[in-house]
Amino acid sequence: MGCSFCGFGRGPQAADAYSLSFEEVIRRAREAWDCGASEVCIQGGLPRDLDGYFYRDLLRAIKRSLPAMHVHAFSPMEIDYGVLKTGLPLRDYLKMMKDEGLGSIPGTAAEILDDLIRRQLSPNKLPVARWVEIITAAHELSIPTTSTMMYGHVEEPADWVRHLLLLRSIQKRTGGFTEFVPLGFIHQNTRLYKHGGARPGALRDEHLRVHALSRVLLHGAIRNVQVSWVKLGIETSLACLQAGANDFGGTLMEENISKAAGATYGEYVSPEEFRANIRSISRVPAERSTTYKVRRTFGRREDDPPSVSPPLRLARTETHAVYTEGAY
Repeated sequence: MGCSFCGFGRGPQAADAYSLSFEEVIRRAREAWDCGASEVCIQGGLPRDLDGYFYRDLLRAIKRSLPAMHVHAFSPMEIDYGVLKTGLPLRDYLKMMKDEGLGSIPGTAAEILDDLIRRQLSPNKLPVARWVEIITAAHELSIPTTSTMMYGHVEEPADWVRHLLLLRSIQKRTGGFTEFVPLGFIHQNTRLYKHGGARPGALRDEHLRVHALSRVLLHGAIRNVQVSWVKLGIETSLACLQAGANDFGGTLMEENISKAAGATYGEYVSPEEFRANIRSISRVPAERSTTYKVRRTFGRREDDPPSVSPPLRLARTETHAVYTEGAY
């Protein structure tokens, strides 16, 4: 889409452009499942020649192979593209995807929900009204979504407030957001920073303010505020948990997007390490599902299960999603 803040996207003729076969996606998802993963997260590009039912067929392939794996997939941008390619009405398209096993949708492609800023960041992406329409339709069909905000680039604090209040108003109508995830801008390898006048990401205090503001403005609406440890690192993530967040998110078997933009905090963190870090700030670790059903808490170290090491290469898969109790 030519987004100026992205270091991951590639044109169709780029030497390092790639497309994964259904078989490869399933292979990676199965390896992750065997290591304890509960969710596969799928987001990708928008090839010009994409078959309109590609996303549906990918869902079918995954659910036939791994029926119990939660599929968290297809941002509002991809949903819009699927609607365009199939010619189906939005609600019919979403219902079809739900029937085929779509468990939840990433609330990405939000960036800052202000059309003036969006034209600077990603002029080819959805306008705010369409993002809201897709998210709202998903919620009305009982498809939960996350919600996000990217900060630390060209926006101002007032834009954070307007963005959060818009998410709050949607949640008051639909109740469909499972969590809010502030996403700090990773600047190093992006055109927005090199040529677009963006500041070099957020400072530590700005990360703390965003997470604290999120807790205050979303109180009574979106219960869970998740830290993005891949972007922030563990130390700053722990500080953001103390500032108002309550969710450490999940460990990733493979992550590409933040890494391509210049993130240096790596991909895989073991559940054991998550639990140790959570306990270091006197919180109780717990394992949750994608939709925040608590599977088990780990009140004592003796309750911890044995570790399972992942293979070297897996799909971008979240496993052992961990949140911290008592964050409120």
